[in-house]
Amino acid sequence: MATPIDPMHQFMIQKIVELPSFTVPGLGAIDLSITNSIAAMLLSAFLIVTFYAFAGKGAVVPGRLQTVGEMLYGIADGLTSSIIGHDGKKYLPFVFTLFAFVLFANLQGMLFGWTGNFLGFTSTSQLAVTLTLGMMVILTVIGVGFAKNGFKFFKLFAPSGVPPVLYIILVPIEIISFLIRPVTLALRLFGNMLGGHVVLKIFATFVAILLAMAPAYWLVGLLSLTSVVALTALEFMVAFLQAFVFAVLTCVYLNDVVHLDSH
Repeated sequence: MATPIDPMHQFMIQKIVELPSFTVPGLGAIDLSITNSIAAMLLSAFLIVTFYAFAGKGAVVPGRLQTVGEMLYGIADGLTSSIIGHDGKKYLPFVFTLFAFVLFANLQGMLFGWTGNFLGFTSTSQLAVTLTLGMMVILTVIGVGFAKNGFKFFKLFAPSGVPPVLYIILVPIEIISFLIRPVTLALRLFGNMLGGHVVLKIFATFVAILLAMAPAYWLVGLLSLTSVVALTALEFMVAFLQAFVFAVLTCVYLNDVVHLDSH
């Protein structure tokens, strides 16, 4: 049985509120119970809304919260404008929502992990969550592609300027690379958050064990503590970078279908 010392214990899915399940033909029984992962995602959404309720007051002289809120919004705005171009404003709400949700979900586990409950559960360390986000992105890309280009959307898999004989090889490769986009999005975010939290927990446990031993080991424990501090700072940076990369790739994929003629 997993214990709190087990580095994988922090990723265990546990039910918080028991709710009845119902059966869907062809899918089987679906459990509606609220787990720590669901509660963590709801909390992330609540924190975003609460944060911008205070940060979005539009004061003439912005305070710290407003400055941070404007900075985060400016990052998403800059990405859509620089990658997608003039049409990027249409997709800014979608990109910004993804960026903010992933960022807050990543940081939540770092800031509240000491609580040991759903408050500090990192929902982006669950492959089901990151894969769902990846599928949302790719389905949005497909929807925008068909809405803007109709059946010319399939031109995405047959770039212009290529010798016709190469299409036999190129088209299957383009189709496969397009279909694995949500998988790569999901695995990148999931792997980084899972791996970082596991390494951090292992090092922190190692330090705690050394400090609990004889005084001769205390110096080694204190030196190891500096590595934990450095890893914690690195993990905060990774939490931001992964949200940033997720937003960047979303813009890149949208740009492919928005400017299909230049593909």
